[in-house]
Amino acid sequence: MEFGISPYILAGASAWLVAQLIKYIVASVKARSPRQLRQFYLSGNMPSAHSATVIAVTTVIGLLDGVDTAVFGLALTFSAVVMYDAVTVRRSSGEQGAALLAYFKEVKSKIMLPRVAKGHLPLEVAVGAVLGVVVGIVVFLATRIS
Repeated sequence: MEFGISPYILAGASAWLVAQLIKYIVASVKARSPRQLRQFYLSGNMPSAHSATVIAVTTVIGLLDGVDTAVFGLALTFSAVVMYDAVTVRRSSGEQGAALLAYFKEVKSKIMLPRVAKGHLPLEVAVGAVLGVVVGIVVFLATRIS
């Protein structure tokens, strides 16, 4: 089956879309309301779309090009950096931002409150990575069907 698009791009885009859709469903169930459309573009929450995206691409690279290639090594290293960053740097800055917002509200500050980008809990990153592997395998298999 010819998709007319690179399986690498298809894997990354599909993983991001599936992860964001899952975030929307989880948020809608928790809120008991379908009005959670912001989940389609906000960072943070379950599962990590960043992790799903980079791992899906890495999976396709490994399956198509081999795990002993330079590009797979680069993709795996990039994936590790993205996931580490999501759990440490982004999560830490998100928690600090939330604390600042709470403080500004408490003191009734007139400072314009910025949006706080959330990082991820380790479980959210792990689930995103598993999702990425699954999506990568599905894309690989779907693009190999003749």
